[in-house]
Amino acid sequence: MHKIFLLSFTSMLLLSGCQVVSVKNQSLNVTIANERDSILTRNKLSEASLNLLSMTGREAKICSSNPEQCVADLRAIPQIQDEQLLSTASEIYLAKAIELEQSAACKTALIAGIQSQQKQQQRQMAQQDCLDQQLHMLDKSIRYSYAYMFQSKRAPQDRLFDNRQVQIRDFYNQSLAKIVSVYAMRHQHTHLPKTIQVGESRYHLNFDAYSALKNRPIEQLISTYNLNFSGLRSINRRDGFGAEFALVLPEVARTTKTTYIVDPLNYAYKNGHNPNLHAPRYLAATITAQPKGAQSIERILHHGDFEISAYDPYQYESVQVAQKTYPLAANFSAPYGLWLAQNNLGKAAYLSLIDRDDRLTMPHLYMLEPYNPNKKVIILVHGLASSPEAWVRLTNDIMGDPVLREHYQVWQVFYSTNMPILESRFQIYALLTQAFEKVAPHAAAKDDAVLVGHSMGGIISRLLVSNSDITQATLALMNNRQLNRYRNLPIVRQRMVMQQIPNIDRAIFLAAPHRGTDFADRWFTKAARKVIKLPVAFLTAVGDALVNEDPSLKELWQQIDRSLIQNGPSDLSHQSKFMQLTQDIMPRQNLPFHSIIGNNTGLDDLTQINDDVVPYQSAHLKAAQSEKIIRGSHSIQETPEAVLELRRILRLHLTQLGMYKP
Repeated sequence: MHKIFLLSFTSMLLLSGCQVVSVKNQSLNVTIANERDSILTRNKLSEASLNLLSMTGREAKICSSNPEQCVADLRAIPQIQDEQLLSTASEIYLAKAIELEQSAACKTALIAGIQSQQKQQQRQMAQQDCLDQQLHMLDKSIRYSYAYMFQSKRAPQDRLFDNRQVQIRDFYNQSLAKIVSVYAMRHQHTHLPKTIQVGESRYHLNFDAYSALKNRPIEQLISTYNLNFSGLRSINRRDGFGAEFALVLPEVARTTKTTYIVDPLNYAYKNGHNPNLHAPRYLAATITAQPKGAQSIERILHHGDFEISAYDPYQYESVQVAQKTYPLAANFSAPYGLWLAQNNLGKAAYLSLIDRDDRLTMPHLYMLEPYNPNKKVIILVHGLASSPEAWVRLTNDIMGDPVLREHYQVWQVFYSTNMPILESRFQIYALLTQAFEKVAPHAAAKDDAVLVGHSMGGIISRLLVSNSDITQATLALMNNRQLNRYRNLPIVRQRMVMQQIPNIDRAIFLAAPHRGTDFADRWFTKAARKVIKLPVAFLTAVGDALVNEDPSLKELWQQIDRSLIQNGPSDLSHQSKFMQLTQDIMPRQNLPFHSIIGNNTGLDDLTQINDDVVPYQSAHLKAAQSEKIIRGSHSIQETPEAVLELRRILRLHLTQLGMYKP
């Protein structure tokens, strides 16, 4: 008995002395993760939501499986503050939506021919029911997160440094992004409807803040949150309110084969529009959802109508919500990345070089954002065997620089580099002239454009801002018979008399072989030049045009000295007739231009410097306003140093125009 009493007493002492709370150090990343992680970043609710559920004696797992009952129970507890209820409910509904999204029912794909028709119908109905449930949960999450941000007792600015506010903004943005995508999946719409119906909830679509989308069918509406691009060094975003999307508009129908137009300046285009001038198909958009009209918090949380508004993030940096102004979220890189990824421009450039793709016989101009009359234009011209992909780094950095993004819009030229350079210059001249003709006379976009060219594109760019008549010099290289028969033909003089494009007020040349390169005469490049032929469409069209001018010229055209009309790679030889005719032509007087030159030799001697392709002496222009030599190979435009120099020059341009003060 005494032993039993002693054991009991000892046990009581041990139990009463057991420490309830202890302390230890934990990693900083664990602390931050506990504060900031949520259902969006891990497979459980945030600490704030878990703490509230724990305080009220509710299990998170049970609550997430039946959010309607859980939220109803929480609403019945008077001690729970409005912010706690609204934020937790928003996350609980979103958690259920994510659970449904990952379920087999919502993911089920029908396999034709394997399942019976009845079984297919059953699985399809189950999938539709799952998607309907998911839409309902997303609708609720949007409503509760909106109410937290704009209808709770504290205003958003009073929670400026709250982690919780950032979480709820993310819940709102993600739920909105998902509800649009899931609705499109559920109803298989080819184009977005004017109203999205989710049970008794209605979301009305409004494009008043995006003029380029008004009355336009939308082929794809893609949430950018889960897009990952290889090849883009960074994704340029702007944090703020709203869900970020990339929109894809339907491609304009065209014939499978493009006719080569010898006289594009006077050609009668259908509807007066050159089909090679491309308005952007891939657009950035930010979408918000707000209650339609004045509504009580109860209607906001339950059945009040919402309005989904699409904004052009290039035009709008902020948005009005509940009578206050807030930053508008944006993803500028995603549409650009999609355009490059879905169109495989590099492959098209290679196939056109060997005359295996007639889609690029004529040059094309692509606008990367909806035309803005208030922005200056940057025109990018790529080099040999290249495409707009050559400008990925520069273009993406322009999008990421708020100053450049605000004041510039990018036009990219895409042309076949197997053409004679003089012909490419003429065709691009016509294309840009037609593009600027469509700009209103007094719009800022009409003047002060900046032209940027790399390699062969640098040579073309120099000739686009120059005035020169090379008729006599060209004819001197031809025999007397050719001289007498060709000298006065309009299509010949169009190419011989070069006029600068007056809309361009600054030029930048990168690794440009203005005086040619001996690289074009090495054995392996000579072998490649023999494979690269002049486009058949070009030769046929020019021959037909000459015969139409004078039928007796047919035989003469067949006998013409083709050493004068060479392909683009052959023109780059420092011994070519093209270089003899053009190497001394300089940009018009008073036009500022800049040179960026590569040096991959490790030497300082200017007579020895080259970028593995172009020697310094060929890229150097004496009258350049600035010249930057950068360590790197011929693809110098891809280096961070070159991009920084380009950004410096573009800002300098704005400063000298009085549009920007450093």
